[in-house]
Amino acid sequence: MLEKNVLETYLSLCMKSGCDFAEIFEEDQVSEEISMLNGRAEKASRTVRRGAGIRLYTGVHSVYGYTNETDHDSMMKLIDDLREAAGKKDEGPQVILTRVDYENRHPVRIQFDDVSQEERTQLLKRVDDGARAVSEKIVKVQSSLLNVRQNVQISNSTGRLISDTRVRTRIRANAYAQEGDKMQSGFYGPGAGMGLEFYETTVPEEIGREAARTALVNLNAIDCPSGKMPVVIDNGFGGVIFHEACGHALEATSVARNQSVFAGKLGTKIANTCVSAVDDGTIVNAWGSQNIDDEGNFQQRRQLIKDGILTSYMIDTLNARRMKMEPTGSSRRQSYQYEPTSRMSNTFITEGNSSFEELFEGIEKGLYAKRMGGGSVNPQTGEFNFSVMEGYLIENGKITVPVKGAALIGSGSEILMNIEKVCSNLSRSQGMCGSASGSIPTDVGQPAILVSSITVGGTSNG
Repeated sequence: MLEKNVLETYLSLCMKSGCDFAEIFEEDQVSEEISMLNGRAEKASRTVRRGAGIRLYTGVHSVYGYTNETDHDSMMKLIDDLREAAGKKDEGPQVILTRVDYENRHPVRIQFDDVSQEERTQLLKRVDDGARAVSEKIVKVQSSLLNVRQNVQISNSTGRLISDTRVRTRIRANAYAQEGDKMQSGFYGPGAGMGLEFYETTVPEEIGREAARTALVNLNAIDCPSGKMPVVIDNGFGGVIFHEACGHALEATSVARNQSVFAGKLGTKIANTCVSAVDDGTIVNAWGSQNIDDEGNFQQRRQLIKDGILTSYMIDTLNARRMKMEPTGSSRRQSYQYEPTSRMSNTFITEGNSSFEELFEGIEKGLYAKRMGGGSVNPQTGEFNFSVMEGYLIENGKITVPVKGAALIGSGSEILMNIEKVCSNLSRSQGMCGSASGSIPTDVGQPAILVSSITVGGTSNG
């Protein structure tokens, strides 16, 4: 990382332009991925990424550039190019930096490169063993282990100099069950902002068992009926619908340009009164947490919806200028190669007062979506289409047979109003979120919820 006096020189040069704000984002990242197929290691890769990105603001306009060469000549060339774009001046303020120190909220006990590659690979062998122990019908197991350590240093023309180290790990497991000519798959992929101590409590064998369990359920599933019906969406990854169909529409990236269905609706009711939701980047060792965002501001717990009322957006510094509001510590980016913008961290519907059993009361015919899969969303309208990875029919208030081929179709604004009951069993699951500033780790989550009516797409002809 660059020294304080060097950064002061560079930022002072940046300010000799038409800009009113300058920022330097430095990154030094090491990541590895190990993959395994049927108990044999397939691939091991290690990536080192180092570089810096520089951004200049002039009002609500910005210019951004980056380089993977941080020697003096390369940095001076980048600064000169950006000054040319922003408008060169002979004078500007002298930037004096003050380092901001803080207590790390996300301690790491076992760094991944302090453990041998053989031991790291053995974690995946344990996943394979766990999956195959469930049933002889498990015929294929794929798994991967991701470990990342990212060091960042952020300095800007307000005089702020701050650093952060982000460590995370995740195992993704796919199991395939076969019976005759039928084959179905199951997936499980937990992770955390931790070191390898994560696998002391999240046992690799259990990761394999869970993926295998889902595959076996789907092996005996019937085709799902279609039509409008009540749907109970379970906790954990069920929150992906809120993340995609509602969360992105609450980011200033879309709100500031009036490209969100929720633009201009602060203080108004956008959901049933039983619904509250937060985006919390401060949760200790969570997958989507950071000490600071990628503009160097401390992460926050942001109350997005309170008792159905929209209370906050997620706002980065540039869009805060456009919206004439304060930033909320929501600026994130994949790497120095991306200009940051407003993004989610750990986003979830908070706990309600209903018991799990109460969600099913009075439902004559409906769908229980135990685990959600992938889907697509129109970010401007919030309209979505999500597959159900593991689902069951609800008949006369009871969970009955498993179904396959189910999809949930609707819009974010509609589903928020149709949530009738919220359970108290909050949990979160991990994923990667792609948007304007690249792919970043985020948690999605919720307690189990009852949606009174939603369109279910199915494959049954009956």
